[in-house]
Amino acid sequence: MDAKKALRSGELAKLVGVSADTLRLYERKGLLARPPRAANGYRCYPREAVERVRLIRAALSIGFTIGELGEILGARDRGGAPCAQVRGLAGEKLRNLERHIRELAGLRDELRQVLKQWDRRLKETPSGQRARLLEAIAGLSDAGRRTLAPQLYASLAGKSIHKEKRK
Repeated sequence: MDAKKALRSGELAKLVGVSADTLRLYERKGLLARPPRAANGYRCYPREAVERVRLIRAALSIGFTIGELGEILGARDRGGAPCAQVRGLAGEKLRNLERHIRELAGLRDELRQVLKQWDRRLKETPSGQRARLLEAIAGLSDAGRRTLAPQLYASLAGKSIHKEKRK
């Protein structure tokens, strides 16, 4: 590899908006080929690694897992054409996303009702006394309680369900 065209970890990481630790993770998981090392021990990535990491980031951003990408990219690297597998996984992700959207819409409607009930309780509760709002929802029957997929809790807390880029 031409050392002048090679990228060190920090350079590649900066170009693609990830940390050097992320690049090492991708290497360990087989998503990114282990690069040769310079005499000083630094990793020397080929320029093509930029597009590979961008592909990985794009696939992760739409819901592919590192494990899934490891299988897919491994098959590609061995000369295979895992296109049907990629399409199947993406279709499954869309079905799961649509299910989560329905769950969230149901939760939104339920929360609107809870807020209306709480507003009535607050109006009826004398100033300085507890309206016992949380106790009111704790009394729902098991059939009336919702359970959410863990990744949806963060969005309800006002946080993104996608991890922010580390620099």
